[in-house]
Amino acid sequence: MSVWDDVVGQEQAVAQFRRAASPEGSLAQAWLITGPPGSGRSTAARAFAATLQCEHGTGCGACRSCRMVLANTHPDVTVVATDKLSISKDDVRALVLTAQRAPATGRHRVLVVEDADRMSAGTFNVLLKSIEEPPPSTVWMLCAPSAEDLAPTIKSRCRLVSLSVPSSQVVAELLVRRDGVDPQLAERSARAAQGHIGLALRYATQAGALDAREESARTLLGLRGAGEAVMAAQALVERATSEAKAHSDAVAEEEKAAFLRSAGIDDGKVPPSLRSQVKQLEDDAKRRQTRLVRDVLDRYLLDAHSVLRDVLTVQIGSGGELVNPGVEAEIRRAAGTGEGRITLGLLEAVQEARARIAGNVPPLLAIEALLARIAVAQR
Repeated sequence: MSVWDDVVGQEQAVAQFRRAASPEGSLAQAWLITGPPGSGRSTAARAFAATLQCEHGTGCGACRSCRMVLANTHPDVTVVATDKLSISKDDVRALVLTAQRAPATGRHRVLVVEDADRMSAGTFNVLLKSIEEPPPSTVWMLCAPSAEDLAPTIKSRCRLVSLSVPSSQVVAELLVRRDGVDPQLAERSARAAQGHIGLALRYATQAGALDAREESARTLLGLRGAGEAVMAAQALVERATSEAKAHSDAVAEEEKAAFLRSAGIDDGKVPPSLRSQVKQLEDDAKRRQTRLVRDVLDRYLLDAHSVLRDVLTVQIGSGGELVNPGVEAEIRRAAGTGEGRITLGLLEAVQEARARIAGNVPPLLAIEALLARIAVAQR
């Protein structure tokens, strides 16, 4: 057993981390871990943090320090993740203060920032001084999709480690070994997830998730008019909003209940002095819902991209493996009635829709425009 067992398909990166953590290695105090969504950035960062704290110096996964890091209970390892649109300056200021403290029990004070790309330019400025001149025992680990997502002043002070998209075979093997998934289901889920480990696990363990994905693919390939496209877009956005609201409301309720307990309030009546804090929790819930809606829609757009790519694969006769074998008949039918250059344009339109939603264009408008273009192309 090792803390690195779940970091799959990243042999070069793992070797770099292990070398840096060894007595003979050169340990940088600021790291930037990049890679596509689902490649295992945060998993790699936690494994590296565990290795740095490991009682044997190897990331054995069995000692008390390794187990505490992986369980997120080690006093010298702080992990910051956000389900909102951005990481606030206050969050980063708290991190900077933590970074100045000497380790309580371990050899290092380790700070892991997942989704570091969600920091604003002003927030980067708060972080810069601590990244430039950290205390000798402090190690920063920033995770982001790309080095370009961070301010140049930050990335220039970090040692870069780039992760790649793991193969579907490697992801399937992980699901079988770690989660006990049936091998055939694991392979099907890994192919559908296109190397995204978290999505592959969701497809393999959440009842109906794969079937719903394939039904969405059939709907996409069956669009034949602007009216159908508008209705499909509206249904999709409503479903995404409903899913996001349910999750956000549940988290908000838990946070409010925890706050009221900590304040000693058991009758639900919030005194005026605490109402601003309750209002802050409500505002956080709204931002969380906005982020979740975008995430759900982006997941749909990535699925749509994979379906259109399968269509293009058939059209050009490359012989490549289909990502969506469950809808192969529909894919071949669409390929036979269209042209490769048009499909290529639709693939670009999907990426444009993703960029629009990320740039705060109303999701319904972006999805309607995309699906209408797909529907017209498939007439």
